[in-house]
Amino acid sequence: MTVTLSGFADEISADPAEQLAVLAAESITHLELRSAWSVNVADFTDAQLAGFRTATEAAGVQVSAIGSPIGKIPVGAPLEPELERMRRIADVAGELGTALVRVFSFYIPADEPPEHYRAQVIDRMGALARIAEERGVILAHENEKEIYGDVPGRCADLITSVASPALRATFDAANFVQCGVRPFTDAYPLLRPHLVYLQVKDAHAATGEVTPAGEGDGEMRETLQALRDSGFTGFMSLEPHLDLAGRQGGFSGPDKFRQAAQALKRLLDELSVGWD
Repeated sequence: MTVTLSGFADEISADPAEQLAVLAAESITHLELRSAWSVNVADFTDAQLAGFRTATEAAGVQVSAIGSPIGKIPVGAPLEPELERMRRIADVAGELGTALVRVFSFYIPADEPPEHYRAQVIDRMGALARIAEERGVILAHENEKEIYGDVPGRCADLITSVASPALRATFDAANFVQCGVRPFTDAYPLLRPHLVYLQVKDAHAATGEVTPAGEGDGEMRETLQALRDSGFTGFMSLEPHLDLAGRQGGFSGPDKFRQAAQALKRLLDELSVGWD
């Protein structure tokens, strides 16, 4: 079994040149595009998109996925602007040669039961999935804190209820830990049938502090071993969040990004999982 390493390169730097240099130093040949030049991918101009594509092609780096902000808005916010952003992101994905787009399932009011919004979220995610089907992309839903799909049962219910081949799952162990979930024990069995991507960070259950892979309570060894045994050969994308972790993203800097990359490689080596 061999997996492909990737990472949120904006965790390294806002400058694509520095992003690509650090990826090269870690022999990582893919990146997940969330932002560059401190501009979110959803807001790239055509010129910025062309410039980013030129830089990655020159460096021999490919885009594993678009780390979009789609669905990272309140559940009651107007939907049509989000559908337009989805269409733009699909165009960006096509331009950069990837079919994977990370998405979210809308922030739920903190003082209300998420189940009250189930039908609304399913309708909204279905509308996003229809655009994805039309444009030939796959939406990888991330289990972000405080959105509808932040715990395993709601993640799985959402994907099965939308019932679109264009809506699948990505798996973030640290986010599950911060929601009081044991990622391998509670989430992996429900989500493995839908899993197309892995976002790699770990966290301590007691404090929520984010750590490199294998240094927290995210059951990373068990999850990686199970993925190995099931024949998973997809992307594992580093999202270290070692300096800053917030609603709109995180930051690590070059040194801590490399620390996170090396921690993941050690885990993979211990488990005899090949990577490229």
